[in-house]
Parts: sequence; structure tokens; C-alpha cells
Amino acid sequence: MHCYAVPGGCIHTAIRLVTNLDEDFFLKWGPDTEGDGFAAEADGICALRAARALTVPELIGYSAPGHDPAWILMEYIPHGKPAVDYTVRLGEGLATLHRNRFESYGWKRDNLIGSLPQSNGVIDDWHEFWWQRRLEPQIALAHNRRLLSGRGAEWRLLEASLKNLLAGAKVEGPSLVHGDLWSGNTFAGPTGEPVLIDPAVYRGHREVDLAMTELFGGFPDRFYSAYEDQWPLLAGYRAYRRAVYQLYPLLVHVNLFGGAYVDLTVRTLNKALQSA
Repeated sequence: MHCYAVPGGCIHTAIRLVTNLDEDFFLKWGPDTEGDGFAAEADGICALRAARALTVPELIGYSAPGHDPAWILMEYIPHGKPAVDYTVRLGEGLATLHRNRFESYGWKRDNLIGSLPQSNGVIDDWHEFWWQRRLEPQIALAHNRRLLSGRGAEWRLLEASLKNLLAGAKVEGPSLVHGDLWSGNTFAGPTGEPVLIDPAVYRGHREVDLAMTELFGGFPDRFYSAYEDQWPLLAGYRAYRRAVYQLYPLLVHVNLFGGAYVDLTVRTLNKALQSA
């Protein structure tokens, strides 16, 4: 057996295991500060694979809670050159993923966003879920860490305005979302097909995935047109809902990486409030 270092993100260590079997394996390990973070990741991987929308590594196994270090073992999918239609297939595949519909918002268990806890307790109303399960915990954490202060009035105005700002989501209802969809969590597989990794899944409004793809490097324009060819977006996404949804990953980045993201978060908050 041989092993080779591969990127595992900023939190964990990862290797490719080459054995005498017909396939290689991806092993990731590190501290599990939340107790069962890899179990949560395994749950998300299985949910994405069950949706049969895009290629997702097969789960092999993961460590029991309390094991030190914690680990997760998956199929290793080699990186390849993106196919000519890679971007189109990614957009179409995401629309297919979002066609998995549900009755309520949340998930059967809590999970992680990066290394931070992500609460997924079920709530029927989307605007309440977005505030109570997404924005409010990150705002509180940022204030406690003295990373984001002096904006209490603006956050209270946003909370009071969410029911109207997110009314369009009620028309569509909950979809299965990846939950942490940025360019670093997709890549081209060995035949050029798009692959999804590192989910933070839950049942949410589909636009949260799209809003996040427009941060941290973004996706090509063809991705968005391919998505909308399959499922057009409702009016109001680009005018104000996009900013509301981008606040969550931006707040997460403030709490994970510090003040470098504060200015962008404040600008995005102000943009969201323009329609409040």
C-alpha cells in the first residue's frame, strides 16, 4: 500500500491510499471538535449520492464518536480535465439536485459549516429558519468574538424584514441543498464530469446554493444559464434575496478567518436592506 498527500481543506489532513485493489481510497482525518463531524459529513455525502444528480464519492466508512483522531474514508475520484460541457452539466445537475423537494426546512441532524456548528432543527417557515438557524447564531458568535459590532439596528431591521424579503421562497418550498457550494467543493473527475464534495446539506431554498456560488471566485456565466434553462429563478433573486443569502457564508468566513471579511459583510448587509 502507498499513500500520497492530497488537499484536505484548511482543517484536516488527507491522503490518497493506493492498494492492490481495483480502486484507490481517500482518507481524511483530524480533530473532531464537535464530536461527530465526520458522521455529519458522511450523512451529507450519502444524501447527495441518493439524489443521483451529480457524481459524488462513495462513502466507505468513518470513525465512531470520540475516536481521536476522527477519520472518514471514501472512494478516491481522480481529478481530470473539465469536459467541454463541464459547466453546463454542473448547472443542470444542480437544478436536478434541487428538484428533490420536501415539506419543511432543516435536516434530520445538525452538521458543520467549515468547522463551525450548523443547526438544522426543523422549522416550517423559511424566513424564521434563515434567521434562527443561520444568521442569528453567526451574528452572535461574531459579536462575542468582537469581530462585528455596532450594527445592532441594521440586523434588527433585517430580521423584521425577512418575511417580506424571502416571500418568494414560500412559493417554491424546500429543496435539498449542498449547503457549502463554492468552487473549491467541485472539480472535474477522470472523464471531465463535475464532482461534488464536502457538503453541509439541509432542506432549504434552492437559491442559497446559487448565492454562495457567486462568492469566493464564482462560477462561469454558462453555469447560471444552464441552471436557469432547467429551472428559472423567480423575480427578486438578484435584486435582494441574493444579498440576504450571501450574508450567511460571509458571516461564517468572518468567524472562521477574522476581520478581512467584515467590510464585505457590512456592504452585503446594506445591499440587502435597500429593499427592506
